[in-house]
Amino acid sequence: MVEVNVKEARSRFSSLLDKVERGEEVIITRHGKRVARLASPERENRKFPCLKEFRDKINIKGKALSQTVIDSRKEERY
Repeated sequence: MVEVNVKEARSRFSSLLDKVERGEEVIITRHGKRVARLASPERENRKFPCLKEFRDKINIKGKALSQTVIDSRKEERY
């Protein structure tokens, strides 16, 4: 990962793009704070893992949350 300020990024933009093409990540800072990130588009297209197995493992016990909320609202009114 390369970190450069805005002024340096302007003057070295072409060489920074070359680094990104090689797979590196470039962070651009302004006044010491990170404001932008240059990264290869292929790196950004990571897919999220399938959550089906995770969801299948979840066991819900007790009343549904919606019913709990409805019951609580009824109790507060009276």
